[in-house]
Amino acid sequence: MKATSSNTAEKNPIQVVERLFTVLEILADRGALSLQEITAASGLNKTTTFRILHSLMSLGYVRQDDVGGHYNLTLKLTSLADQIIEKEDIIALIHPHLIRLMENSHETVHLVRREGAEAVYIDKVESKYNSFRMISRIGARVPLYSTAVGKAIAAEMDSEELEQMWKQSDIRPITSHTITDLNEFKLRLRDVRSRGYALDDEENEVGVKCFAASILPYRKSEQYAFSISAPVSRLAGMNNQHTQNLIQAVLQTKIDILKELRG
Repeated sequence: MKATSSNTAEKNPIQVVERLFTVLEILADRGALSLQEITAASGLNKTTTFRILHSLMSLGYVRQDDVGGHYNLTLKLTSLADQIIEKEDIIALIHPHLIRLMENSHETVHLVRREGAEAVYIDKVESKYNSFRMISRIGARVPLYSTAVGKAIAAEMDSEELEQMWKQSDIRPITSHTITDLNEFKLRLRDVRSRGYALDDEENEVGVKCFAASILPYRKSEQYAFSISAPVSRLAGMNNQHTQNLIQAVLQTKIDILKELRG
């Protein structure tokens, strides 16, 4: 019965994670240690400690010294931390620009990051000047092909990357305005490059238009864009003064952000 209870405990996923992080934190705090020292510090038995260490070694988070056989952390954790900090840094850096853009436009503003064939909302500044509320939320994903932010990012891609993105997407008419033909999409991207901003003309959500611009490059591995979203009732045609004000606000914000990013 005791053996069965022990096996059950070993298979408890929460307990496994707790033990794994216990070992990681010990190594982070004390540096290179022997198996016996890690076992004593963690309070785990030697077999469990050995198993955890070798799992971490197979994942690249721990290495074993050739001389002495001591275990130590690799720089892989540092790499993960850097990635987290980079993402937090860009949000903190761009957020004041988004607030300013909302204040100038009186409309809701978003910041997204590309992940594959989708864009992920990583920041949002809701307009405080009107009762219109967007259904978007931080962490939600939207397709690149049907959104202004997606077009802004796609306009920066070369032909091969663009076609790969298109193949990875679930191309379908989200609304009656959604572009589902690659050749037409490419023509729209040509417009994005010439104008400097992208338009979502009710292609992802009926009743909503968005104007967006990319803020590339920040880092080679990251692709970002921001947008203004507004109900079509306030945007009566591209010559409408409010529409023109939104476009100019997007273009100026892109200039301001890139200037700060590039120092």
